[in-house]
Amino acid sequence: MAGLDEFFASHTVLTLCHIVPALLFVIAVPFYFFGSGRAAGQARRLIFPLGVVVGITAYGMSVDSVGGWVERSAVLIFDTIFLFSLFRAWQSWRSGDPHRERRWMLRAVVVLLGIATTRPVMGVFFATAALTHLKPAQFFGIAFWIGFSINAVVVELWLRRSEG
Repeated sequence: MAGLDEFFASHTVLTLCHIVPALLFVIAVPFYFFGSGRAAGQARRLIFPLGVVVGITAYGMSVDSVGGWVERSAVLIFDTIFLFSLFRAWQSWRSGDPHRERRWMLRAVVVLLGIATTRPVMGVFFATAALTHLKPAQFFGIAFWIGFSINAVVVELWLRRSEG
């Protein structure tokens, strides 16, 4: 555990540049989806630039990943999906298609919230480490893949089912 603390402490500036905009993004999401009038408009103007910062810094954070290439591949793939979805939401907003905008933004938000799903998965790995003898470097990547995938698959199935 001390090694993990040391790892994250050595990346303080990048971590803060990633986490603070991500927190603001998550705070703006309910206003974006459920706000009305001015609150929704302000959330919309904030959410796109915040999302770009979150996406770019996620790429930067993946350079030195705890879980090596397995973790890095999950971050690179899902971060690219996040930025692509955010871009498509922005395009839909600019073209005046609120239905498509909301669907693409939901995809972006789900990827961002996938990191929250990753945490309990990591908790299971930490809790079972005495039995499995896995170290964080061995299970971080797997936890990232599981966390991101659960959210993405469930929401994509729901979106496709609700299309008809």
